[in-house]
Amino acid sequence: MDRLSLTFSALADPTRRAILARLSSGPASVSELASPFNMSLPAVSKHLKVLERAQLIAKGREAQWRPCAIKAAPLKEATDWMEQYRRFWEDRFDRLDMYLKELQAKEERAAAKAAPKRKRHGRNK
Repeated sequence: MDRLSLTFSALADPTRRAILARLSSGPASVSELASPFNMSLPAVSKHLKVLERAQLIAKGREAQWRPCAIKAAPLKEATDWMEQYRRFWEDRFDRLDMYLKELQAKEERAAAKAAPKRKRHGRNK
């Protein structure tokens, strides 16, 4: 599986996204990462293995502490890949917006032509 597919596969799970969100504020131990979830440490470890395989995190070793830290490169690659589609859709939405404004202007002109002309009431002395 290519790196981009691994990244998106890892990001598909909300637990893994929450872990990455936590790691974005700094390194954390497995038990610190597991604390907000209602799951066992082995279950959290499985999520961490998926993130590690996708190279989204790195596990360190400091004495007895094994901190996990986020790795930004795969996220940047995913963002760069999605950026081309964001530009595509923004362009499409801009064109749609222009088209809808043109339609609205035509409808307003047609409504103005079709509206009965009001008679001017002047004061006769």
